[in-house]
Amino acid sequence: MLEGNRVSRISVRGFAVASATAVTTVGAVVGVASGDVQSSSDNNFEAAAADTTLLADIPVGQQAQVASAAVAQQADVQAAAADEAAKTQAEQSARLKAAADAKAKKEKADEAKAAKEKAEKAEKEAKEREQVEEVANRSSRDTGEVSFEQKSSYTVAEVKAMARQIVPAGQFQCFSNIVTRESTWNYQAQNPTSAAYGLVQSNPGSKMASVAPDWRTNPATQIKWGLNYMNVRYGSPCEAWSFWQNNHYY
Repeated sequence: MLEGNRVSRISVRGFAVASATAVTTVGAVVGVASGDVQSSSDNNFEAAAADTTLLADIPVGQQAQVASAAVAQQADVQAAAADEAAKTQAEQSARLKAAADAKAKKEKADEAKAAKEKAEKAEKEAKEREQVEEVANRSSRDTGEVSFEQKSSYTVAEVKAMARQIVPAGQFQCFSNIVTRESTWNYQAQNPTSAAYGLVQSNPGSKMASVAPDWRTNPATQIKWGLNYMNVRYGSPCEAWSFWQNNHYY
C-alpha cells in the first residue's frame, strides 16, 4: 500500500505539472492582453504549486474528478482569454472602420466643395461676360467715328491699317497679338465649333451689330467692337492680352 500510494502521488504531481504548464500558457495569453506577462506567469506557477500539494493529498478514487475539474477550469480560462482577444480585435476593427469612413466622408465633402466652387466660378465668369458684353453693346461707338471706304473685300494689310487708325498706338501690338491668335486677321473667320465670328471672334458674331449692321463684311466694325470689349472687360487691349496669355481666351 505504501508503494502504491507513492506511485499515485507521483502520478498526481505529474498531472499537476502538466496542468501548471497549460495554465502558464493561458496566463501568458491573458498577460499579453493586460500588458503584464511576467506577473500572470508567476501567479500561474504559484497556483500550480498549490494545486500540486493539494492533488498529492487527494485520495486516489477522487483524483479523476479533480482532474476533470482542473481541465474544465483551464478550458474556462482559455475561453475567457479567447473572448477577450476577440473583443479587442473587434474594437480595433471598429476603430479602423470608423477612421476609414471618416476619411472617405471628408474626401467626398472636399470633392463636393471643389465642384461647387468650380461651378460658382464658371457662373460668375459667365455673368461678368454678359455684363461686359451688354456694356460693350451700349457704348461700342465710343471708340471713335472713323470712316473707311466700303469695299467688297479687304487684304490683311488693309485690315491692319484700319486697326492702326482705330486702336491707340500704345495698345495696337497687344490688340494685334490677340487678333493674330483668334483669327489670323481674317475678318470672315468662322469658328467651326461655335458661333464665334470675325477678327476678334465675337461669340456670337451678331453681337457686333451693336456697332453697325455690316459686321459680317466690314473689318472696321469688328475692330471697333473688339476694342471696346477689351476696354470694358479688361481695361485695355494689353490687359486683355495678359489675360489671354494665361488662359488662351479672353
